[in-house]
Amino acid sequence: MPFALPPVVRRLWLAAPALALAAGVYLFWSWNHALNPGPDTFVVSSGTSLRALARELQRRDVLAEAHTFVWLGYLTGHSRDLKAGEYRFRKGISARALLDQVVAGRVVEYPLVLVEGWTFRQFLRALAQAPQLKQTLAGRAPGEVMARLNHPRAHPEGRFYPDTYYYTGGASDLEILARAYAKMDDTLRREWENRDRELPFRSMDEALIMASIVEKETGRADERRQIAGVFINRLRRGMRLQSDPTVIYGLGQAYDGNIRLRDLRKDTPYNTYTRAGLPPTPIAMPGGEALNAVLHPADTRALYFVSRGDGSHEFSNTLEEHNKAVIKYQLKGRRQNFSSFSGAGRGGQAP
Repeated sequence: MPFALPPVVRRLWLAAPALALAAGVYLFWSWNHALNPGPDTFVVSSGTSLRALARELQRRDVLAEAHTFVWLGYLTGHSRDLKAGEYRFRKGISARALLDQVVAGRVVEYPLVLVEGWTFRQFLRALAQAPQLKQTLAGRAPGEVMARLNHPRAHPEGRFYPDTYYYTGGASDLEILARAYAKMDDTLRREWENRDRELPFRSMDEALIMASIVEKETGRADERRQIAGVFINRLRRGMRLQSDPTVIYGLGQAYDGNIRLRDLRKDTPYNTYTRAGLPPTPIAMPGGEALNAVLHPADTRALYFVSRGDGSHEFSNTLEEHNKAVIKYQLKGRRQNFSSFSGAGRGGQAP
């Protein structure tokens, strides 16, 4: 006699395929169900368990309920693979995508822009104002900062590469400076190894100083090699560089935004009107284009340049040509005695 299943068991047996299908549909829905995360960032601390994370996500209305997220973690074998950090979950993210993001450690990154031509002081100011960046350098002297970077004898000016640096919450200002220092060092060495021959630089440091001057003299990429060529020509001839930005740097906090004749005559280690050769240190942070221009300058006979007033410059081979350019662009056609001062950028008699 055939074995007869009890009615209840029989009904469950017949319903098994439907139950399996329903379970599969529910699991698929749970896996891919769109969530509605909050607008704020969420910090996952080191050692946070999957269950604790799920409960907190539910409390913050990122998860509709916690149990499904916990199941996903165990089913995928990622229950112990959560990465600590600060997260921002995009609107409409699925449970699977959210889990993948935390397992992969795709945390919030903040951009910090350090601009070409900025000074070390301006770099520090930008670091101090950066959100979520751990501040460790407030009130420290430049020498102390360099010592903490393990470069105690290096002057900080010009030593940090201007770029956009991305960091995560909790990173320190010192970490950003270390990255910028390493990038400048790598870039300078690479450019120096590939430099044109017979340049009047005795070291990479001198090339860095010149690049900082070129960076401050023009923001136009198409003029950098030409301006570098002018200054290199003047160095070769023993002429003073006569660069206004070096004078301004030497004035320090005394500079009020307006350079005057008395400033050009005031002797400081950085006044290239009163002193021959390069200043003792860079005067700003040069970018890669300025470094490349100085080590691959234009082949030119020009010894002078003057601003046209539109961001570009007029280049001249002789003092006579230069003085005419000064009359045209700086004095609006009015002639003037130039014997009072001279300059590569401003116009005047050669030393």
